[in-house]
This record gives sequence, structure tokens and C-alpha cells, in this order.
Amino acid sequence: MRFHSLIRFSALSGLFLLLALFSLPGARAAGIILVYGDSLSAGYGIRQEAAWPALLQARLQEKRLDYSVVNASISGETTAGGRSRLEAALSKHQPAVLVLVLGANDGLRGLSLGVMRDNLKAMVAAARRQKARVLLVGMRLPPNFGPYAEEFHRSFGEVARQEKLAYVDFLLDGVADKPQLFQADNLHPLAEAQPRLLDNVWKGLSPLLSAR
Repeated sequence: MRFHSLIRFSALSGLFLLLALFSLPGARAAGIILVYGDSLSAGYGIRQEAAWPALLQARLQEKRLDYSVVNASISGETTAGGRSRLEAALSKHQPAVLVLVLGANDGLRGLSLGVMRDNLKAMVAAARRQKARVLLVGMRLPPNFGPYAEEFHRSFGEVARQEKLAYVDFLLDGVADKPQLFQADNLHPLAEAQPRLLDNVWKGLSPLLSAR
């Protein structure tokens, strides 16, 4: 009798341990959203917790969406630099969604737009090989860049159409025309602008989360 009771106790103890393990925070890995951009996503000049990727994590938690944000953005990054390190980032983080926010530095440096488009497409292909869904976020340049600025912005839409991507037309929509929302360099948004950046990204991102 005692032997059978001991067996039942051991079995129940094992069951309780198994249930406890599954209920521990982080026991079931959340889907990863990999934010892959430049200084506009890296939180340059502001507190990291105020940058839009950190605000994205807070929104996901508020909406009880089982995703975690990894911000792999690097200030000064170009599409060429991003392309060179993406495979390693994908392998390390295994994201469910890649938010691709690169290209601004290509434009500011006047780099080849054909090469920029090729780099973006290569990064999309790399993400898809890892079964990650992709959101492409477009950028604009100031009008004084002339025809180059028009082709620059148009390039993002072309890549999105050709690759059939979820797409946000302009990260800084609603911010770019408000100088008071920028730091002294007139390039990087203040913390006060970050919720608007998040709202812009969210429009393209939220449908990808429900498609999980």
C-alpha cells in the first residue's frame, strides 16, 4: 500500500513539475520581431527606453501579443552593411518578423540606388529563407536632393511591390515637417516623436502579427 502510494506521489510530483516548467516566464519562447535599421531605430541621442522599438515592446505587452522585440539597429548603417551582417543576425535570433528600416544613410551619402535596391532584395531573400515575414519601411530625403530624392523614395515602393512585401511608405510621416520634433542636428527625432514613429510602423506590422 505504501509502495503504491509512493508511486502515485512520484507521478503527481512529476506532473506538477512539468506544469510548473511550462508556466515559468519565458518557458515558451515568444516570436521574435527583429528591428533592423540605422540610427533612426537605434535611438540615437535619446534614452533607449524612449526609442520606438522599446515602445513597440510595451505595446505588444499591452495587447498581450506573444512577441519579443530585438533591436539590432546600428547608427550609421547602410544597406550594404546591413546585408553583410544579416545572415548572422537571423541565425542568432530566428525572428518570426523582420522589420527592415535601412536606406536612409545610402541616400544621405548619395550612394547608388540600384545597389541599394539589390541590397534590400538580398536581405528580404535571406529573411524568407529563414521563414521570417518582412516589413519594409520606406524613407524620404529632403527636396534639395532633387531628382535623386524622388528616385530614392520610389525605390522602396518598387522593392515592396516586386517582392510583395508589407510596406510602410515613410518612417517619419507626420514628423519630418515638424522641426521642433528633431534634435539639434535636424536629422534625429526627439523622444517626443517616437510614439508617432511607432504608429507609422504599427500600421504595416500589426497584420503580420495576426498572420502568425
